[in-house]
Amino acid sequence: MAGEVDKLKGKVKEVAGKAVDDRSTENEGKLDQAKGHLKSAGENLKERAKEALSKPAEKAKEASEEAEQKTRRDPEES
Repeated sequence: MAGEVDKLKGKVKEVAGKAVDDRSTENEGKLDQAKGHLKSAGENLKERAKEALSKPAEKAKEASEEAEQKTRRDPEES
């Protein structure tokens, strides 16, 4: 979300800088947009890492529960 705000703010600055022929403001806008893209990429990477790490943990939990169930025997089955 923060990345999107930076991208929008940067675009506004860039357009305003072009409109008044202020290269400093225009370049500042481009920098803000780049910062926004980096933040978005970082958030995407973070989400993908969470997903990738949660799958093995879920599988391990399922395997543990299955093993526990196999070791427990119903007294009526014996």
